[in-house]
Amino acid sequence: MPSFSAKPKKSTTKPKSIVFVIYPNITLLDLAGPLQVFTCANAAYSGDEPYITTVVSLDGEKTDTDTGVPLDAEPMSIWSRRSIDTLIVVGGDGAFAATQNHRFVTSVNTLIRRASRVCSVCSGAFVLAESGILDNRRAVTHWSDCDMLSRTWPRVKVEIDPIFVKDNHVWTSAGITAGIDMALALVAEDLGRSTALKVARTLVTYMVRPGGQSQFSPALNRQAEQASHRFNDLHDWISSNLDCDLRVERLADQVNMSTRNFSRVYTAEMGQTPAKTVETLRIEAARHLLETTSLAIAVVAARCGFIDDERMRRAFVRTLQISPNDYRRRFQLDPP
Repeated sequence: MPSFSAKPKKSTTKPKSIVFVIYPNITLLDLAGPLQVFTCANAAYSGDEPYITTVVSLDGEKTDTDTGVPLDAEPMSIWSRRSIDTLIVVGGDGAFAATQNHRFVTSVNTLIRRASRVCSVCSGAFVLAESGILDNRRAVTHWSDCDMLSRTWPRVKVEIDPIFVKDNHVWTSAGITAGIDMALALVAEDLGRSTALKVARTLVTYMVRPGGQSQFSPALNRQAEQASHRFNDLHDWISSNLDCDLRVERLADQVNMSTRNFSRVYTAEMGQTPAKTVETLRIEAARHLLETTSLAIAVVAARCGFIDDERMRRAFVRTLQISPNDYRRRFQLDPP
């Protein structure tokens, strides 16, 4: 009796097109990280490969990266009349120079009009800003470039801390590895959280860091790098006493300063008020408990010093644009 080998299933679903835009002197990881996510998603998905990826440059020329490794690419013009599911502009030191190339920006604008979803990694946000698509939208880039993005394109609503931001169909991500987080979130949106989890495990990375999560861990690293370290011990003490009364008078006593002088000096050096720091550290601790435990929301709120769950909910919505309950549903690492 003859044996028959199984024939591959005929594809019934058109794969989604993921088009990466590069230019001279990109950061290689800004491209390679997200590209690897979509490649792994093809292997992890239980069905037809869901993605087809393409890297394009202005004229299809070989393009230098910050590592010295040049990349081959296709010309952007081949997509000028084709539908694009997701367009991703990568970042790098060459991003600002790319915004000065009128023909490049015009070509990117053409692709933007063909795309259902438009994204940037790191300073790739500069290119999107120059195109105009970020006008009156929330956006993020690498923390060191946020001031430049805000100054040069004042119509963009720049946010400093999030690792990625989604504003309708436009996504922007922070520096370097944040592009991987954004790509995982895109996969979760397209194919479901379980597929994204498989990809994250393959890459041995977090799944899935929320877009509202700070670019820094702990959350005050950015301010601490820009200031003296005189308040490091205070921050450690706050983190160990979150369920206590942490009004500014108590913090001033802790560092042996008058309340008025402490508030003035702290705000000048850290770029935010003592009260904002306390809230930031409480939210960070609450996120950790929501991700890693099954404690009741009210218990988490009490442990982190919010007094009640309504105060914690308001702080989460104000800072992360998501409620504690929704945060847990989306990001709990091992749901019971």
